[in-house]
Amino acid sequence: MKEVIVVIGCGAIAQAIARRVGADKHILLADIKSENTQEAEKTLTRAGFMVSTAIVDVACRKSIQDLVEIATRHGEIKGVINTAGLSPSQAKAQDILRVDLYGTAVVFEEFGKVIAPGGSAVVIGSQSSHRLNIDTLSQAQADALATLSPEALLALPLVKEIDDSLYAYQISKRGNALRVMAEAVKWGKRGARINCISAGIVFTPLAYDELTSVERGDFYRNMLEKSPAGRGGTPDEIGALAEFLFGPAGTYISGSDILIDGGVTASYKYGELKP
Repeated sequence: MKEVIVVIGCGAIAQAIARRVGADKHILLADIKSENTQEAEKTLTRAGFMVSTAIVDVACRKSIQDLVEIATRHGEIKGVINTAGLSPSQAKAQDILRVDLYGTAVVFEEFGKVIAPGGSAVVIGSQSSHRLNIDTLSQAQADALATLSPEALLALPLVKEIDDSLYAYQISKRGNALRVMAEAVKWGKRGARINCISAGIVFTPLAYDELTSVERGDFYRNMLEKSPAGRGGTPDEIGALAEFLFGPAGTYISGSDILIDGGVTASYKYGELKP
């Protein structure tokens, strides 16, 4: 049977990672929009990769379960790349929480049941969650985000009360990082690993939405200008880190949240960007 890499969300970062870890494997591209999967399939197929597509709505458990079933028909699941998500400029707070927090938790849970020994997963988090104060969450709240069932997450008072889209995004991404730690214990029992990449502003269509938004565009452009790197990131830079995590040099890394943001968070905490 072929080894399968499942890619959820078919944007620039997802494709950059898939190119680095998908050689001689079956790549299953999944997205909520068929035009996204078709475009990515065309690009990767012409580059020599073996590709198929599926539609998935990560806000729906049944849809994710259907994706798992499709993936297992192709072979053993060796990799899961979850880049699906909504940004603060794209959706309302509760919609973001449904996709970025709940949906990611379901992806971890359902694919954790079938991941093959030696398998690995990465979820794309965000440097935005690192801008939250260290005491934003109590230990009890952090533990809840890490361990409660996906459905119970949405019933948390902390989650139900959020009506600000940026805060919803930050809590969702903090939740992803916490969840990775808890899931690493379960995935490890199957001989598999799972990690979070908290990316800074990477030049993708989603990032351009933020950089050009009326509400937050100036803030983000100033953030890049005053960061130590002085620029945004590229999808290939995220792909290189993911390749390391998936590869033989990364086999001792699991349950980790790796920040890759050109020093933006450092500047926000201790430099020119400090509030």
